[in-house]
This record gives sequence, structure tokens and C-alpha cells, in this order.
Amino acid sequence: MQYDNGAKQMKYQVLRRITQYAFEGTLEEHLNEIPYEIIPGPLPTYRCCIYREREIIRERISSARGLLLPGQPEYGIVGVLPAACEGCPISRFTVTDNCQRCLAKKCQAACPFGAISITGKGAYIDPSKCKECGRCAAACPYNAISDTMRPCMRACPVGAISKDDYNRASIDYSKCISCAACMSGCPFGAITDRSYLIPVVEGLREKKKLVATFAPAIEGQFGAANVGMLKAALRKLGFSDVVEVSLGADATAWHEAQELKEAVQNKQKMTTSCCPAFVEMIEKHFPRLIPNISHTGSPMTLVSRYIRKNDPEAKVVFIGPCVAKKLEIRRVEDSADYVLTFEELAAMFDAMGINPAEEAENEQDGSKPGKNFAQSGGVAASVSQVLEEEGFDLPVSCTKCNGAKECKKFLMLMNAGKMPDDILEGMACEGGCVAGPGGVETLQKLLRARTKLIAAADNRGVTENVKTLHDFSGINMEAHRRP
Repeated sequence: MQYDNGAKQMKYQVLRRITQYAFEGTLEEHLNEIPYEIIPGPLPTYRCCIYREREIIRERISSARGLLLPGQPEYGIVGVLPAACEGCPISRFTVTDNCQRCLAKKCQAACPFGAISITGKGAYIDPSKCKECGRCAAACPYNAISDTMRPCMRACPVGAISKDDYNRASIDYSKCISCAACMSGCPFGAITDRSYLIPVVEGLREKKKLVATFAPAIEGQFGAANVGMLKAALRKLGFSDVVEVSLGADATAWHEAQELKEAVQNKQKMTTSCCPAFVEMIEKHFPRLIPNISHTGSPMTLVSRYIRKNDPEAKVVFIGPCVAKKLEIRRVEDSADYVLTFEELAAMFDAMGINPAEEAENEQDGSKPGKNFAQSGGVAASVSQVLEEEGFDLPVSCTKCNGAKECKKFLMLMNAGKMPDDILEGMACEGGCVAGPGGVETLQKLLRARTKLIAAADNRGVTENVKTLHDFSGINMEAHRRP
């Protein structure tokens, strides 16, 4: 696997070696060798010295093994690699050449910390005094003060990133929604997610009954590999069975449609519940709206319960592009047992020499609407499909939020009682799950391959799939979130 992103490539190299040695059963004896295999030296390639580069690898190994990083609580999914964080030694607010050395000196008057002085060349901001409040930039009539925010801070939609005493990134977990936007946004790859890779590989080595389930976003992530090819490749890894989560998406859409019918009849507002980062945003930042969250379990949860209904001893491994799913399995009762990202799956395929695009008989578990849960607007479209199939005759309107910033904006409107539509579909990743931080393919290439793969699926109905082709009777379809 070759990424066009150096930070993702470094992460992949660690994951691949960890996976290879874990499958061989020799990980513990190779732990100290991995940093030297990846960074042989003697000259550094991207940091100040090879010693720091190797320390970053050691920290990545810890996170890949599921261990906590410094300052990361037990429930924390994303964490900062201290050695990797550059501290971004940039002054957020700086004066540009547009400064006209005006007489009013509004920037200086606006600063409550005395950080601005006027020199012969114009205004100057003392970084040791600046508290980054932004009042100077707002006051300048010439827009001569630029605002250069740290990438991780700019990426975070909920203001959970700050600086510690050493100018390194610090995560406020009381605000963090585990969307991993900071992970994608950091140019140094200094923020990463904890992994369930080791217990999954150990379970496969011991031939335990592990059932793999993969998110609807997988089609297009591995080139032309269709669902049948991916299932065959996962069975070669040692999984006892493989099920599409798009089947769970059909169940989610069906049950959410029943909820929406009741909400519309009672003139109540409702939000979707399948994106865990969106649900975390509501719970942590808009708690008044918690009663408006759909009670329906996510596709991952419902397909996990479907599998256990047929085989109570099975352990379920969800594979997708979403980092927040690693938090969801801790928050929701009877969901999947482990979560892997597509990045981690790619490392497993490569470590074991498995080509996911090898010819195999194609299979299908979910409907086309269920598969399209992975893209922005797909949940609403699938719920609408169910309403149409069942002949619901009241008009239903939906607001589709594409990305966490839009989610926040419309939740603010909903919180103020100003959202006109009946249901709010929230997806924290712009474009939907297909653009999740744990993906392996660029969005443009993914969508091109995905369009062909989805077109080849049959046209089964959502209700037909849940009620006739598969039996979800007796399965609890509510989320049941833990505190």
C-alpha cells in the first residue's frame, strides 16, 4: 500500500509490521526492532534527528497495540503523540504588509493584554503577550492582521484542542466527539487513534469464531474489489463469516422510519442516530436535544445483534472508515466487540499477502439504499424509501448536514426551536462515511470505483430485505447508550 500522504504512510508502516509479527506470534520479541526497521538511519529523513523519529515510531506502536498515550483517559479514542507534535511554533495573529500605520491605532486599542506596539514599520504583536483573542484582527479596518490557526485546532469542530505548557496539542475529552478531524488535519500525523488490531489478530490466530462486518463505505476503498471479493479476502484472513453492514443499515432505516412516522404525527423534531460523532456532539454540546435523538441502533449495532441472534457465541469485528465507532462500542450495549479501520484492514491484507481484488463469486446482503448510507444524504434517502414502500401519506421534510460544521450550525437552530424540517440527518465527515479518517483511498478515486460497484447491486427493497430476505424479528432495534 502506497499513500500519497507521508503521515498516513508512516502510520501504515507501523500497522503492517505490528500485524505481521502478531500473526507470526513474535510481536513481543520484535517490538524493539520495529523503530530501527522503519528508521534505519543514520541520517534523519523528516525530523531533527533519527532518535526523535524512532521515538515517534515507539509511540505509534503503543497506540497500535491499544495502549494509552500520555494524558489519554481510558475512554479516549484519539490521542496526541508527544514526540510527533511539533508544537506548531507559529504566531496565530501576525501583522501583514497591509498595515497602513494609521492614526487611529484601533488594533492597539482593542488589545486588552498590551501585546501590540506601533513601530516605524507598523503594528507589531508580541507573541509572548498575545492571548489569541482575535480582537485586533476584528478591529483592523484594513484586514492587515492575519489569523493562522494551528491545523488541529482549525479542524476540530467543537473546540476540543488547546495547547499545553510545551505548546503541544492537548485534547479536552469532555468536549471531544472522537470524529478524528484533528487526526486528518495534522500535517505531522501527531494525533492518532487507539487500535483493536492485536486482540483481533490474536483471535484469528487462535481460530476463535470472529465474524467480520464491513461498513457500506467499503465499496470503492479497495479499487474494483466487490463485496464478494472482499468477503473472500476476509475469510482468507481467518474470519469465520463476513456480513455487510448495509444489511444493518436497512434495519436502521426501517426502524427509524417507524420512529419518524410517530414524530411527524406528534409534530416533534428528530435527529438521526447512526453517526456516533454526531450523537456525541448532541450529548456533549447540545444536551437539551438528547430527547430528539432517534432511539434506533446504528447499522453496526443492529447487524451485530442479527449475527448473535443466529450464533450467540460469535464475536463481531466491525471494519469501517470511522474512528468514532471505536467509542460507540463502549457507549452502546450489545454492539460490535471490536472495531478496525480500513487502514488497519489494508495493513492486515498486505501483511498476509492477500489481494482483496482476486476474483470471487459476488454476494449481497444489503439493498442499494443501505449501501448508500455511506454518503451524505443516504440515511434520509433510505428512510424516505421505507416510508414510500409502506405508503406513509403525510409529508416529511429533512435537513441533511454534510460535515461536523454544518451539524453544529443546524443543531444550534434546532436548539433555538428554529429548524423547520421534521428530521435532521447528521454526518460528521464531509461527504459522509466514505470520507472517514480511517479510509485508504482518495475520495475522487473511491467515488469513481464506487459508482460502478453500487450500480451492479440488485434492486431489492429496504423493507423486503429486513422483513422477507432476512429475519430481524425478536431483535432489539434500540440503541441503549451507556452514560
